[in-house]
Amino acid sequence: MPLSVTHRFPLRPMRRLHGFSLLIMVMWLAGCAGTPRMQTSDMAGPISEQQDLSIERVLVMNHARDALGTPYKYGGTTPSGMDCSGLTQASFLAAGIDIPRTSQQQFDGLQRIERARPGDLMFFGSGNSVSHVGIYMGNNQMIHAPGSGRQVTLAGLDNRYWRSHYRGAAAPAP
Repeated sequence: MPLSVTHRFPLRPMRRLHGFSLLIMVMWLAGCAGTPRMQTSDMAGPISEQQDLSIERVLVMNHARDALGTPYKYGGTTPSGMDCSGLTQASFLAAGIDIPRTSQQQFDGLQRIERARPGDLMFFGSGNSVSHVGIYMGNNQMIHAPGSGRQVTLAGLDNRYWRSHYRGAAAPAP
């Protein structure tokens, strides 16, 4: 018997595997296409020396900075405990700016911008839903309330998690 006849491999399962792999790659690329690119504009120097920031932005950022170390509390908006959207709502209220309560309501109700500046909101989630919000502080960092058992903290945005879950930014302050 010739060698080629005894050692034949069926091509159909290999083609199916190749087709399945191709389908997975296309779906993965399509998912990446829906994620906006995180863009920021920073200014040099301490907040108090940044001439281009409005007083409202400075107040928002100072309130958020004062909240560092506050324990996370779902639904909280006070120094005894706050969640991510409670932090953002309280910080903007300290500057006289009323914004919606939840991160999804903030995302849906505020006009989005292309490039975040210090004092802007940054939204994170998956698909069309938003589940997290923070305040951009400049230098590729945000202040946010990360979740149960943790505290309001400063986070670097170079993390792959933030980049892959980024949904957009809004500028409620002038």
